[in-house]
Amino acid sequence: MNERKAAPEDVISDAMANPSPAKSMGDPGITPLSPSHTQNDTEQVQTQQSFVVVVAIDFGTTSSGYAYAFTKEPECIHTMRRWEGGDPGVSNQKTPTTILLTPDRKFHSFGYAARDFYHDLDPSESKHWLYLEKFKMKLHTTANLSIDTDLHAANGKRVKALDIFAYALAFFKEQALKELSDQTGGDFDNNDVRWVITVPAIWKMPAKQFMREAAYKSGLVSRENPEQLIIALEPEAASIYCRKLRLHQMVDLGTQNTQNGFSPTENAGSAMSQAKEHVRRNRQSRTFLVENVVGELWSELEEGDRYVVVDCGGGTVDLTVHQIRLPEGHLKELYKASGGPYGSIGIDYEFEKLLCKIFGQDFIDTFKIKRPAAWVDLMIAFESRKRAAAPERTNPLNINLPFSFIDYYKKFRGHSVEHALRKSNVDFVKWSSQGMLRMSPDAMNSLFKPTIDHIIQHLTELFDKPEVSDIKFLFLVGGFAESPLLQQAVQNMLQGRSRIIIPHDVGLTILKGAVLFGLDPSVIKVRRSPLTYGVGVLNRFVEGKHPPEKLLVKDGTRWCTDVFDTFIAADQSVSLGEMVKRSYTPAKPSQQVIVIHVYCSEKESVGFISESGVRKCGTLRLDVSGTESTAPRREIQTLMQFGDTEIRAMAVDVSTGRTVKASIDFLSH
Repeated sequence: MNERKAAPEDVISDAMANPSPAKSMGDPGITPLSPSHTQNDTEQVQTQQSFVVVVAIDFGTTSSGYAYAFTKEPECIHTMRRWEGGDPGVSNQKTPTTILLTPDRKFHSFGYAARDFYHDLDPSESKHWLYLEKFKMKLHTTANLSIDTDLHAANGKRVKALDIFAYALAFFKEQALKELSDQTGGDFDNNDVRWVITVPAIWKMPAKQFMREAAYKSGLVSRENPEQLIIALEPEAASIYCRKLRLHQMVDLGTQNTQNGFSPTENAGSAMSQAKEHVRRNRQSRTFLVENVVGELWSELEEGDRYVVVDCGGGTVDLTVHQIRLPEGHLKELYKASGGPYGSIGIDYEFEKLLCKIFGQDFIDTFKIKRPAAWVDLMIAFESRKRAAAPERTNPLNINLPFSFIDYYKKFRGHSVEHALRKSNVDFVKWSSQGMLRMSPDAMNSLFKPTIDHIIQHLTELFDKPEVSDIKFLFLVGGFAESPLLQQAVQNMLQGRSRIIIPHDVGLTILKGAVLFGLDPSVIKVRRSPLTYGVGVLNRFVEGKHPPEKLLVKDGTRWCTDVFDTFIAADQSVSLGEMVKRSYTPAKPSQQVIVIHVYCSEKESVGFISESGVRKCGTLRLDVSGTESTAPRREIQTLMQFGDTEIRAMAVDVSTGRTVKASIDFLSH
């Protein structure tokens, strides 16, 4: 009779004040082996694979590209071939992140090619094609991201996000391998490539895992060989590249005004235009020589010096604080990545809001669906004017309205675009007789304001943190960093507290840094864990210490259930490749299968797995049937290894050596 009492299904019938995850799962459970487990048992696990080339893909919100370097000449970084069909006023080292699928949902084209083909379709036809742009933000903004998350194409139809990301990665794979084959004069084998994909540091774990799943689906790498793909964090890649900067490869916003007697605002503009000229001259050569030295700037940094990388992209702004560790100059992350969805597309949304104010939300919504290609055209026209915005600008900016916009508006409303502008109370925007919207510089600057205010507010909060004092340099990188309005705002905020450094060709900084990272991933030594990880265990019940509703009685032993046993806490420093080891024993010696559930939470201290915000993110099932343990208590070792963006968990039955592994899954709900 006694045996029956401990059957796990009985556990559930215990009357509970609080629902208990562990009881409802009915697992017999594990309990920590005393003595208390060791924490800093770090074992570096090195798996060395030899690759011929490293290819990095910068999959951006607004534009994307790739770059590569052969491991035999790591100092030569090649950026991808020139793309067909660039835009006026926009340097086209990268291609727009736009994708086109045929009406039967097959991949058709990517980038400029997708945009131009879509644009040339007849409206009656184009409404059946699926065109997507700026879709990467969906991974950041979706709260419960899963493998089945949908995206909306321009015509309003839904497509699976995973398919779109996989198509895009497959496209880059094909382009890069084609270029490598042409370079080496033979068919280049994908197994010789180490791939690196960059993601924002502030992305949550599900979004980072989603990128890896898309890479598996696209055939970039296989699940059997996960080490072939590194997921790199964008600001870390930028940081690695900035270390190599020579003085002629960057603009220092702080120093020139003292030398040339310019005011800082003039100086930002003129320095940037000199930089652009320098870049344009070198544009013909797609190979960047990264001298295998530490850049001059870097040589000014001493042990323990801190710097901030502000990565301003199309979708997100990422702030990271790094510290130098000599002698090798390894990087240590001092403060967990922060930032938010304050990239340059925020300015596009403000422009759209302005158009809604003038022409009516109902018209804009209809126009986007009915004339999607003309809408794309209008946004391209806006993009090139957006890049002309500057603090000291006095002359108005003209934006071409596509003919079909003017035509469709008249049909829709029964009066002209000109009439709408006169009637609207938007005084900064006028109609010019050449069929253009004329925006005063103030009007344009006001479109930038909400986005820039967010960035400045975030920077201000970051600089107020105690860990973030004495910052020597602030590196401004990412495509949006080219904006003189943003540069000036950052300068005004810092008031000379740290030097602001902007690399030339700032939009390619991350791409080049990602290649360097792929060549030597060990350069990033310490990160901050974004989450707290642990496993659910049973502890001996202690009266007065444990809540009575957590009491579970088995075979006369009183257990406290649902205990969260922490492996690593949020914001704790983690060395890459670090292993955290714990020993447990089955709560019931006769268990045949031992199930260990892994949980995570954004909170730093977690007591029970039933607390709000704790979610299950992995399960280890270890079958120990048919084996006898010689020890009086069977020891089950549980290990967690904190890798690039992935966390691997493993359980080992010490007496028999049986092991089971699992990758922690953030996408299943």
